[in-house]
Amino acid sequence: MTAATTHSSADAIRQLLAAKTWAFVGLTDTPYRTVHQMAAFLQRNGVRIVPVNPRAESVLGEQGFRELGEIPFGVDVVGVYRRSEFVAPHVDEAIAIGAKGVWMPLDVIDETAAARATEAGLTVVMDRCPKIEWPAHGPRR
Repeated sequence: MTAATTHSSADAIRQLLAAKTWAFVGLTDTPYRTVHQMAAFLQRNGVRIVPVNPRAESVLGEQGFRELGEIPFGVDVVGVYRRSEFVAPHVDEAIAIGAKGVWMPLDVIDETAAARATEAGLTVVMDRCPKIEWPAHGPRR
């Protein structure tokens, strides 16, 4: 799989890493999974994390929700930590709830969904890792 080149500019990465609230689709209380590690990393750096998973389980001390539409407050970024073929519906949900951006981790690429998000005014970062990008682009808090 080749790296996504249509999205993920340095400005987009900086903008999303500076966001205050991230909803993580696929976040469960399984510490060895990448999504858990990224949510914990961002939480340690002052980001409010919101777990989104079918069981609506609480993770890292934060209440979970079954889907993005159940979150009763604004979300800045939706991190979609699912395989590429399952990304599109969550990007559409991110658009519907008025999120400001969508982040897809390493090896998760859906150019069509990313284009829809961009057309709807969302900032898109794709095929990138927040922890890897943080030293160069993360806010200095």
